[in-house]
Amino acid sequence: MKSNELLITEIFHSLQGETSLSGHRFAFIRLTGCNLRCSYCDSAYAFKGGKKMSIEEILRTIEPYGVRQVLVTGGEPLMQRPTPALVDALNEKNYSVSIETHGEASIEKVAGKARIVLDAKTPSSGMCRGGFEKNLRFLGARDEVKFVIASAADYEWARKQVLSREWSAGEILFSPAVPAKGAPGKIEGVSPTWLAEKILEDQLPVRLQVQLHKILWGADRTGV
Repeated sequence: MKSNELLITEIFHSLQGETSLSGHRFAFIRLTGCNLRCSYCDSAYAFKGGKKMSIEEILRTIEPYGVRQVLVTGGEPLMQRPTPALVDALNEKNYSVSIETHGEASIEKVAGKARIVLDAKTPSSGMCRGGFEKNLRFLGARDEVKFVIASAADYEWARKQVLSREWSAGEILFSPAVPAKGAPGKIEGVSPTWLAEKILEDQLPVRLQVQLHKILWGADRTGV
C-alpha cells in the first residue's frame, strides 16, 4: 500500500458507546487487522478484508457527518504504519481524535496527539501477557485504561493492577462482558450489577462502563 493509504473495514457515524465520552456523536474509523484473538472480541470481522483508502478519502468520508469527535479503532489501529499520519491529518482539520488500542503496539508516535483508550487484556481474554505495560509511561491525564471483566478472576486481577500502580491516565474503566449470543461457554461473563457492587465494596477508583451502543441497538455490527 502507499504511504498515505490505510486498510479500512468500515467508517460510520454513531454515538460513542464506551469511555467517559459515552453518548457523544462520533465518526468511527475501523481499521483492518489485529495480532490478538481475544475470547470476548466483538469485532472479529475486522481481522481480515477491508478496503484501501487514502487519508484524503477518509477525511472526505467523515466530513458529511458534521462531528468534531473521531475514534480510530480496529482491529488494532496502530499495526498500520500510516495511522500516525491519519491522526495528524485529523488534528489539522480540528477533529478531537481518540484511539482504541490493546497497548501491545507502541503508542509513542500518537501520544499527546490523540486521546488513548488502552484496553489492558484480562485473563479471560486468553491474551493476558502484559504487553500494555510498556506503554503506560506515555499516558496522560486525558487518556483512559480499560479492563474488560468477564469473570471473578478477571476482577481480582484488574483490582490488583489498579491498586498496585500510580496511574497517569485520567480514567480507569471496568467494563462487564457477557457471552455473545450463539457462543455460550466461551467466557464466563459477569453482570453489570455484580461488577458495580464489587467496585463499591472495594471502593475502587474506577468508572463502571457499560456498552451503550449494545443497549440501544443490540450486538449487531450496525450502530456499534
